[in-house]
Amino acid sequence: MARAVWGGVLSFGLVSLPMQLFTATDSHTIHFHQLERGTSDRVRNQRVNERTGEEVPLAAVVKGYDVGDEYVLVEPEELEDIAPGRSKVLEVVGFVALDDVLPIFFDKTYYLGPRGKDYARTYALLAQAMERQEKAAIATFVMRNREYLVAVKADGGILTLHTLHWADEIRDPRKIDILPDQIEVDKREMEMAEQLIDALTMEWKPEEFHDTYQDEVAKLVESKRSGKTMEKAEPPAESTNVVDLMEALRASVDRAKKPEDHEAGKKSAGAGSAPTEIQEGAQRRRSKKRAKVTRQGSHSLSESADLDLLTKAELYRRAAEEDVPGRSSMSRDELVKSLSANRHRRRKSSA
Repeated sequence: MARAVWGGVLSFGLVSLPMQLFTATDSHTIHFHQLERGTSDRVRNQRVNERTGEEVPLAAVVKGYDVGDEYVLVEPEELEDIAPGRSKVLEVVGFVALDDVLPIFFDKTYYLGPRGKDYARTYALLAQAMERQEKAAIATFVMRNREYLVAVKADGGILTLHTLHWADEIRDPRKIDILPDQIEVDKREMEMAEQLIDALTMEWKPEEFHDTYQDEVAKLVESKRSGKTMEKAEPPAESTNVVDLMEALRASVDRAKKPEDHEAGKKSAGAGSAPTEIQEGAQRRRSKKRAKVTRQGSHSLSESADLDLLTKAELYRRAAEEDVPGRSSMSRDELVKSLSANRHRRRKSSA
């Protein structure tokens, strides 16, 4: 059973609803122990008195605030005394439109649940009313000696609490020197960039995404345990030369088009303009692949060779279009094999 990280009362108007707070997410990060190199000896962090060098038990540790020439000591119970009851009350200040809270303010997400079945009706009423009104409750409360500004939202009859950054914690982007000033862009480049975005537009399905890096870490650990070697990942893409930006955009749009639109797109591009160096290089690679396939006389190899011309992102897009299961965790080679097998099954079925 899930363990509540906070318990108290949600207060809005004259209504008080006993609530419990639960973490909404789990971390699947692979954790390593610290060892001394050359041995299997664990290395542990300790609380050590920097003057005596002796270890200090947790019960003897007290908070201290440095004011320059001395430390002001503060006991845990003193922190509780300055906010009596506030650590037990989630006080709603008001309700705002959902879109009014910008994503940059959001920090961590929790689930809010009623503390007992007796309060389920009041909980359901609040959740459904907020959902119908498309409003979020803005509230404050104290947890673990820290005050939080939060937004409470309703979705599907469930209340979620999102801790927010305070306004003075948000950096002003105009004061960050490395960010560019307002730049007027070329109209043709803008149109091509919009076409690329349209071509890459997809439906948001979070369940299709998977933390493949953690999978690779697990494979690395297993390969080292069994004495095997593991292939290195593909190198990162090189930065686009700003001089060739238009050509790169045009080539990207062409490659991002769906298969049924690809040939039509190439004919249209050829009629209005000369092929770019990028496009000519892609055509030469296709010709070499087709020649290789013709010599080997294999239809299935032809399909695989055609797929070999695509990047991993393009392969994934095709896998999404063909609804290939498990695609989010596949490597580039696995995507090629799965797409080839998928087409082979469809060809046999139609035959």
